[in-house]
Amino acid sequence: MDNFSTTPPKNRLYDVIAIAFVSLLLLSNIAATKLIGVDLGFTTLIFDGGAILFPMTYILGDVLSEVYGLKKARRAILLGFFYSILASLVFLLVAAAPPASAYEHQAAFEAVLGFVPRIVAASLLAYFVGQLLNSWVLVTIKRKWGEKHLWARLLGSTLVGEFADTLIFCTVAFYGELTGADFLNYLILGYVYKVTVEIVMLPITYPTIHLVKRIEGIKGSTILEATPVAEKADN
Repeated sequence: MDNFSTTPPKNRLYDVIAIAFVSLLLLSNIAATKLIGVDLGFTTLIFDGGAILFPMTYILGDVLSEVYGLKKARRAILLGFFYSILASLVFLLVAAAPPASAYEHQAAFEAVLGFVPRIVAASLLAYFVGQLLNSWVLVTIKRKWGEKHLWARLLGSTLVGEFADTLIFCTVAFYGELTGADFLNYLILGYVYKVTVEIVMLPITYPTIHLVKRIEGIKGSTILEATPVAEKADN
């Protein structure tokens, strides 16, 4: 049996982190409806508006998995999924409702927010696969090395999770709107950007995890909570 602490978190900050996670996911889905092109002269960088905030959801996902365990991390992810679906349904219903005679922006509303359901579908599928891989890598590395090498857990989970997330999201959300070289530009830039943000944020993510653990009164880790790996370890 592995020497992991079974000290349960006190959940003082769980709700705050989960709310921030869901909020960033919703904002990213809406912002992602716009494709942005930055002309550098020799090339044009193509990315969607969701790239501004979306990497932060992975950082919060790392905090949730590392501090509270996979079970509670999945709870926050499912909440994000639920409210993303609810938002897309509301936008569809509002777009379908007859506009008032004084309202002159129906076409613009449909063009922008009418695209949200496709973004949400892409986001849910990509994030589901990406976060599962992200959490699995965290658990696997931690099972092997224990509390040591937090940087390896965070970086390794980012490289794997963000690759799956970016590939699925870009394909489902924008393939057809973008093709050929433009699509590859969008795909590669999106992956490199997300990974770079998380690497740059490591000096902040690292102490944040330790601070949250201290506030929650956790001496060890609960990351193996409610996982098949944990069940096997306890048998």
